[in-house]
Amino acid sequence: MIKVQVRPNESLEAALRRFKRQCNQSGLFTAMKEGSFYVKPTTAKRLEGKERMRVIKRAERIRRNARF
Repeated sequence: MIKVQVRPNESLEAALRRFKRQCNQSGLFTAMKEGSFYVKPTTAKRLEGKERMRVIKRAERIRRNARF
């Protein structure tokens, strides 16, 4: 559960921004989106594979650039 206490002399908007940032970092919004509709198992498997390849390519790119 995410809690945000308003600090002294802090505006409500700033506290709300901190709350939204914590929700994004914890993955709460993505978990809510995933559960909001049904995804066929074959589609889910395909998307997981795409995500895995994206992560691998990004890691290779970072590793290649770090050598220089």
